[in-house]
Order: sequence, then structure tokens, then C-alpha cells
Amino acid sequence: MVNLAQLFSPKDMTVGTPWKRIVEFSIPMLIGNVAQQLYNTVDSIVIGKYVGDNALAAVGSAMPVLHLLLVLFVAVATGASIMVSQYFGAKDREKLSRSIGVCITLTAIVSTIIMIISPFVIRPMLVMINTPESIIDWCEDYLLILMIGNWGFSYFNILSGILRGLGDSLSALLYLLFATTLNIFLDIWFVAGFNWGVPGVALATAISQMISAVFCAIKLKRMDDIFDLNISMLKPIREYVVQLLKLGLPSGLTQVIFSLAMIVVQSLTNTFGEMIIACNVIVMRVDGFAMMPNFTFGMAMTTYAGQNVGAKKLDRVEEGTRHGIAIAVGVSTVITIIILIFGRYLMNIFTDTSELVDLSMRMMRILAIGYVAMAITQVLSGVMRGAGDTVTPMWLSLITTIFLRVPTAYGLAYLTRSPQYPNGRPESLFVSLLIAWVLGAAITFFFYKKGDWRNKALLQNA
Repeated sequence: MVNLAQLFSPKDMTVGTPWKRIVEFSIPMLIGNVAQQLYNTVDSIVIGKYVGDNALAAVGSAMPVLHLLLVLFVAVATGASIMVSQYFGAKDREKLSRSIGVCITLTAIVSTIIMIISPFVIRPMLVMINTPESIIDWCEDYLLILMIGNWGFSYFNILSGILRGLGDSLSALLYLLFATTLNIFLDIWFVAGFNWGVPGVALATAISQMISAVFCAIKLKRMDDIFDLNISMLKPIREYVVQLLKLGLPSGLTQVIFSLAMIVVQSLTNTFGEMIIACNVIVMRVDGFAMMPNFTFGMAMTTYAGQNVGAKKLDRVEEGTRHGIAIAVGVSTVITIIILIFGRYLMNIFTDTSELVDLSMRMMRILAIGYVAMAITQVLSGVMRGAGDTVTPMWLSLITTIFLRVPTAYGLAYLTRSPQYPNGRPESLFVSLLIAWVLGAAITFFFYKKGDWRNKALLQNA
């Protein structure tokens, strides 16, 4: 039985029963990740209900471009989590403090770069992926507001990642729950009250994320018993910048690959028309919640592996990996069953159009079993990243997205063309994703067992 007092406290994951430490750490983070997912989901619900299905399609079409524009930040966030967890596990205050300072400084640089370049590239990218004229202006407005306000998103994610690396998954949860509640209130106020439409939900999200970032910064400033956060620690010392980028760039490139694949697939999706675009939005919103436990356990295993590698306890890493897979697969199985039974009710939250609900549910059934495969992928990838091997997950992402998902989607669409479906059957989008998930799990398991990740620890090379 998990002690509730232990559940909501900072965790030293180098001691205690592995599965208990993983669960204690994961539950607050899972709640937080669900709340994070609510940002975009509430946007979609409010837009779908108050503006219409085309506006819902506009928000969905904007997502691949949004992800691509934010990938610079991913490199900083991933490197931060690994460095913080390993130096925390090693109890090295000096290096922990300087790592956190470098992360904060680089995040400011990356956020500014994104803010400057995004107004010049958003419209051309939307045109490039065949965004329908009926929704392209809404897409552009949505993205511009989020990019100009990206400091909130960037700093909340980087600072909450640092908190998780320190074993504190509760503080970020509390701040995020407050911000999510505010986001829901602002969404309804801006869209239903002021009739601001798609720009209104983007503005609500930007404001809410900035507030959560401020709360995280205040919390970190008060943790002076663990590390030092002052002006001198913010100096971007070359040694720490290189370590951060060495660890983070592979994950950043992974996200670039993933985002480019999303854009290519979104281009195919857009050829099917507004109904399929809106369907894809609904499925991906439900998918976001279904996948959230997998992402959560993956992040938990990154922290778990990082702390134990820092403490030089590799046997404990492998024991925890077995526990993590068992927990993640069990949770994903339950979620899959729930989706198959109650999925239609979830779809109906986003739209009152019965045809769209039926279409979305049909696509969701295709993906359902894939969540179990993704549980394995996320746990094992999290372990490898936590140990300092961020290159292998990058290559695995390249294989599953570029060489599996994208060609399979276009190939199936081509093979299923008919007078009724001149661009191919829309099921091609989701069958290709399922194939990529299942094969990706098998490939990831192979590379985990191969064991090269054991020799990648940051502290071994320091």
C-alpha cells in the first residue's frame, strides 16, 4: 500500500522498493500531465461547441506546425532533466546548481529565437501542408498568439522538468492544476463571452501557461537547501552548455523528425477534407489522454534511471525497468478497454455532429491496442535517456516515423483509392500509426536488451 504522505513529497529514487518509488513519483506527475493535456483539449471542446467543426479543424491543423516551432526547446528540456537527475543522485551541489542555471539561460535564448522567427514562417508552412482556405486564417492566428507567448510554455516545461529531476512531482502538479482551471475559465470567457473565437483560446492558453511558469520559478528559488540559484549560476559556462546540448540535441532532433512526419501526414490528412481533419483532431485529443500514462511512466523512468545511474546502481535500474514495464502495460490495458467501451461518449464531448462522432470512434478502435505497445516503448526509451543514451531513442524515432509511419500512410492511401475515396481511405492514417507503434516497441526492446545504454552515463564521462 502506497503511503499518501510519501506520495506527495520529493523522492530519492535510489532507495526503497523500485515499483513503489516509481508509482509514488508517477501519480502526481500523471495528474499533472492530464492537466497539461487539458490545455489543448479544452481549446478544442470550447471551439467545437461554440464556433463549429471547421474551427475545430483549424486548431487541429495548427498542431503539427506548433510542435515543429517548439522543438528547439525540447533539446534544452531533455538535457536538463537528465543532468539534474544524475547530479541530484550523485549529491553534487555545485554541478547541480550550474546545470539548473544553464538550463534557465538557454531557455531564454531559445524562447526569444522562436518568438522572432515564427511570424515569418507560420503562413508559408500552413500553405505547404495544404491547409484548406476555409480555416487557414484561424490556424495562423492561433499559432501567432501561442508563439509570441511561448515564454510561458517553455519555462513551465523546463522548470517543472527540473523539479521532477529533483524528485518533486507535486509542486509542478499544484501549479499546473491552478493554471488549467484558469485556462478553462478564460477559454469560456474569451470565446463565449467576448466572441473572440480561435484567437481567444490561444490567448487563454498563453496567459495560463505564463502563470504556471512563474509559480515554478518561485518554488525553485526557495529550494536553496538543495542547490544555489543566483546570478553567477546563470552564466552559460561552456562545459555545461556542451553537456546539455550533447544530451538534449538527440531528443530535439527526435522531435524535429516527429514534427516533420506529423506535417507530412497532416498534408495527407488535409486532402481528405474538413470532416476528416476534424475527426483527426478528436481522435488525437482522446489519444492524448490515452497516451498520457505511457508518457508519464517514460518520464518517471528517465528520472528513476538518472538518479540511480548517478548513484552507480545499475542493477537497481534494471529491476526498476521490469517493474515499470509491468505497471505501464497494466495501466494501458485498462485504458484500452475503457476506450473501446466508452469511446463514443468521449467523442461526443467535442461535437454534436453524429456523423463525426461515428467516424472518430471507428478510427479510435483501430488505434486502441497500440497503446499497450507504446507503454513498452516509452518505459524503455525513458530508461535509456535517463542513463544518458539519448541517441538510440532518436534513431528509433527516425525509423518508426520516417521509414514506417509516413510511407505506410501514403502507401495505404494510394492502394485504397476508389471513386468513393479518390485520395484513398482515411483509415490509412490510423492503420499506419498502429503499425509504427507495434514495430517500434519491438525494435526498442531489442536495443534495450542489447545494452549499450549502460555505458552512456554522464558521470562516467565527466
